[in-house]
Amino acid sequence: MIEIILASSSPYRKQLLKQLNLDFSCVGPNIDETPKEGETASKLVARLAEEKARKVAEGYPDDWIIGSDQCASFDGTLIGKPGSVEAAVKQLQAFSGNELIFYTSVCLFNRNNKHLEVDVVETKVAFRTLSDLEITEYVAKDNPIDCAGSFKAESLGISLFEELESKDPTALIGLPLISLCRLMRDAGIF
Repeated sequence: MIEIILASSSPYRKQLLKQLNLDFSCVGPNIDETPKEGETASKLVARLAEEKARKVAEGYPDDWIIGSDQCASFDGTLIGKPGSVEAAVKQLQAFSGNELIFYTSVCLFNRNNKHLEVDVVETKVAFRTLSDLEITEYVAKDNPIDCAGSFKAESLGISLFEELESKDPTALIGLPLISLCRLMRDAGIF
């Protein structure tokens, strides 16, 4: 029987993967996620997804490991999780009326058969012009302090957008399921 492991402790990725009706378990990888000097956002998330999958595969060499990572870029600067209400408000004030680009990676890895595929999905998010009151009320209601970009697209955060452009809408939430399904079909496991 094929065992699938999500190399993540993210509740958002776990919830997304459940949509595929797969039996899987989750193992949180412990890796250094510091960007390398000169590393682009796309290369960063691809590298981190692979490193997460490889790290978990050390203990599960026969299983199929799914790694994923996400970051955002605003005016060429990498944007991470805000970590506090104050930082979330500041991020959203900066994004108001502007575009943010998200890069979400997915990696499918099996250590024993040396199967490795990685895909990165780009998502452009155009924010509406937001008032300070809208921002503070949104942050108080949705508490997006653990989300890159300071919003939850699967929740009230979608109300902050003017438009969204992506080949895989689940990528914005944290795991590109369209890409993952393709990787799994290519590997013969879906």
